[in-house]
Amino acid sequence: MAKHWKALLAAGTLALAVSQAHAADEQLIKRGEYLAIAGDCGACHTEEGKAPFSGGHAIASPLGTIFSTNITPSKTAGIGQYSEQQFADALRKGVRGDGSQLYPAMPYTAYAKLTDEDVAALYAYFMQGVQPVDIQPEKTALPFPFNLRFSMAAWNLLFMDSKPFQPDEKQSEEWNRGAYLVQGLTHCSTCHTPRNFLMAEQQDKNLQGASLGTWFAPDITAATLQGKPHWTREMLAQYLATGHASNGATAGGPMLEAIDKSFSRMTPEDRQAIATYLLPQDSATAEPAQANRWTPVRGDDTPQAVLSEGAQIYRNNCASCHNLTGEGLNGLPALQNHPVLNKPNADNVAMAVLQGVWPEKGQGMIGFAGQLNDHQIATLTNYVMQDIGHSKVQISEERVKSLRAGGDASPLMLVSRIGMAAAGIIVVLVLFWLGFRRKAK
Repeated sequence: MAKHWKALLAAGTLALAVSQAHAADEQLIKRGEYLAIAGDCGACHTEEGKAPFSGGHAIASPLGTIFSTNITPSKTAGIGQYSEQQFADALRKGVRGDGSQLYPAMPYTAYAKLTDEDVAALYAYFMQGVQPVDIQPEKTALPFPFNLRFSMAAWNLLFMDSKPFQPDEKQSEEWNRGAYLVQGLTHCSTCHTPRNFLMAEQQDKNLQGASLGTWFAPDITAATLQGKPHWTREMLAQYLATGHASNGATAGGPMLEAIDKSFSRMTPEDRQAIATYLLPQDSATAEPAQANRWTPVRGDDTPQAVLSEGAQIYRNNCASCHNLTGEGLNGLPALQNHPVLNKPNADNVAMAVLQGVWPEKGQGMIGFAGQLNDHQIATLTNYVMQDIGHSKVQISEERVKSLRAGGDASPLMLVSRIGMAAAGIIVVLVLFWLGFRRKAK
């Protein structure tokens, strides 16, 4: 009888241990899922209409199109064969399981800041919380010499900071959480930091704004955020959650995508931590919110003898939503005092006109790429910038043409080929000189 009870007790203990282990695994997987959302993995690795994380999303780069990989636990097409160490090396060092180098379109330079615990949680999620998809996406085939992936090892030696995040003991726990997120997981510098001619981030200009080819990622340093239009931590947290802020800011382009797929799905505490890091000294003086969201039409709509071309295009296409004077109508965004009109270039205004702004939730704005030509869009953009935004920044018809086509071509391809040609000539000259010396002897 005693043996029977001992056996039952052992079985119960084992069942409890298994249950606890299973609960711990589930908790780890759930945490990994949250980290994948915060890291915005789906934005690049999930193509619309296809299975989550099955890859194939086309990423435009100055060097050509990069196709994202399948990161499901498929053993034939994904990362199902990866050990946790191989997964960590891909995430933080840019080295694939087969030893080849990843291109820095994958923000491993930022993910290098991740802790071992977060990497383990991500590994658990992608291996156990994601459905395997046995479909191989289109492979990246950049032109020579960028198809030589081993060259990225030299790039990493020159530009990559592989040190994990180190908390600042002088700062609060909330500030350090925000720093960890901004510097690492949410990889804000990937877009908001300008790059040198070798496409590496210029660390001395961290978060000071950069062109993404078409859209412009603005300066988000504290000094700029505290200027005009004024931001507070509350506004920043609100903006990350909804794409709108009470100072009139509205998100568009890649930032809107990041908000829809990542920031809006993060916890309020993490969004607040990001705001605390970006604005260490917060001024709680916020601009008063508009008391009545139903705005009457203002401005004289009486036909005038002389109306500028920009004003005419604006009235024909924009005034029905944004009001004749840019104050906004019936809860739709106002253009007056909008932060987008206070940027060093007018690219974002032109891109919004070209492509529209389509959040996953809420009111969208149509694009006019099919209705307005480059001249009309440049004229309209300049009217909005100058007459409504009181900005001296203007855009040319040629720049609009470039934005419509996807942005200016990078000189890096030409520079690299010239460099390789020069190296080849040097090698030939050295060989010729060595042969000449042999003959001379």
